[in-house]
Amino acid sequence: MIDLFIREFDKGLRTVFAPSHSVRPYPGLNTADPPLAEKERRHAAALMRINHSGEVCAQALYNGQALTARNPATAAALRQASQEETEHLAWCEKRIRELGGRKSLLNPLWYAGAFSLGAVAGALGDKWNLGFLAETETQVGRHLDRHLAWLPADDFKSRAVLAQMKEDELKHATTALHHGGAELPAPVKLAMKLASKIFTTVTYRV
Repeated sequence: MIDLFIREFDKGLRTVFAPSHSVRPYPGLNTADPPLAEKERRHAAALMRINHSGEVCAQALYNGQALTARNPATAAALRQASQEETEHLAWCEKRIRELGGRKSLLNPLWYAGAFSLGAVAGALGDKWNLGFLAETETQVGRHLDRHLAWLPADDFKSRAVLAQMKEDELKHATTALHHGGAELPAPVKLAMKLASKIFTTVTYRV
């Protein structure tokens, strides 16, 4: 148990504080990046901060879910999703730097809360664990659609990053359902939406 605690604590520290790396190319690498007005730049940086913190939460959720998952195949699917979310973390981090923004000061809190939630979801059984993953990714996809609409018209690099992230998130949702994920009850979905609203509102500013 001590080794397990140390390993998970180390994952959390790396996710929150260490620079992230991507195996795949940065989606906006060869995309035009015209200068933005100061207000537009700050707005885009705040949106990308939300997405970065969302990926911090995704890492925590998947690590928590994989920790308590009962089926090895389920745990493997969660770890694969976690690896791709690490790439999203790196892309958002890079774009925040390009925009002259900063990461959320609350990332340690977000990670701790999401990890606990993921561990509880995993302990409920694989069908609910995977169902929670599928619903999370579905809601993230809708969230990315809103951010794509809210970005400044000329912020092509951020658009390239979010578009690739959306494609990956939808794939994760499909994979979770394919492995036997159950549809969550409506009250749970609503609670997730409300929690997401609070998270995005706070992270936009902090």
